[in-house]
Amino acid sequence: MNKTIKKLTVIGLGGVGGYFGFKLAQRYSNSEELNVSFVARGETYTTVKEKGLTLLSPEHENPIAHPAAIYQQLTDIPTPEVLLICVKEYDLEKVCLELKDKVNAHTVMLPLMNGVDIYERIRKVITNGIVLPACVYVASHIKEKGIVEHKGNAGKIVLGNDPQNPAYDAQELVDLMKSAGIDIQYKTDAFPDIWTKFFFIASFGLVSARYSRSIGQIIETPELQQRASLIMEEIKAIAIKKNIQIPAEIIANTFQKAATFPYATPTSLQLDVQAGKEYTELELFAGAIMDYGKSLGLPVLESTRIYEEIKAGLIR
Repeated sequence: MNKTIKKLTVIGLGGVGGYFGFKLAQRYSNSEELNVSFVARGETYTTVKEKGLTLLSPEHENPIAHPAAIYQQLTDIPTPEVLLICVKEYDLEKVCLELKDKVNAHTVMLPLMNGVDIYERIRKVITNGIVLPACVYVASHIKEKGIVEHKGNAGKIVLGNDPQNPAYDAQELVDLMKSAGIDIQYKTDAFPDIWTKFFFIASFGLVSARYSRSIGQIIETPELQQRASLIMEEIKAIAIKKNIQIPAEIIANTFQKAATFPYATPTSLQLDVQAGKEYTELELFAGAIMDYGKSLGLPVLESTRIYEEIKAGLIR
């Protein structure tokens, strides 16, 4: 295979972008094989530009990585070849609008974000280029600006082909990422993985946020378990209508997965709602379910009800 990818830009240095961006920057530091650059803003930009990106992880003895370049604005980046989009869901449309004129037919975009509607939301704004649907797993978070902390299992990416460009072969990108020590799996269709993860993060995220209860508490409380199950039933109906290949026993599987977490584990939506943050994953979870329900003509009463309760501040 001819090597065609020479430049890769990571947009956003939060828990996800910081973890995977660090691995890529450290592996390809001072390398002619791949130029790795970052886009970050404010204090993160200043810190990384001056001191490098720090990753506190048992996977790396050297906790510092320096990108080939770091930019403060998307408009400053040269013509991109590969873009890792690692921003919060509420910033996605803004980022896509800023990228729109930068993207050409050969630009590859890899969104490493939660949510089942990310591909569709990108495609509403950016109609050209290649968008690779992906599912990401990593337990990392921002410790301070420019410093990301990782605990637990190694991060993992499941990547699939672009439905709009099914002939595009992402193997070269996959190999570059594997060479940086990234656990990445390449499939024809990543949507089953994306939706399987969504069953868990949306149902437990919404119920935990509504009742300020941990994952273990939801499992042991019949009322809360029932609400999570009803949300999953609505997600399942949507997935079936969209011809997503999910297991028939997906709901039981999701509860089994939840049971493997430590009893007191909170969800990120729960923590953000408790902290009174202006932007949370509420729209990413319930908002997406409600939008799909409307567009597909499916009732999503439970998701709508819990969305309205959280919006009204009914959390206990």
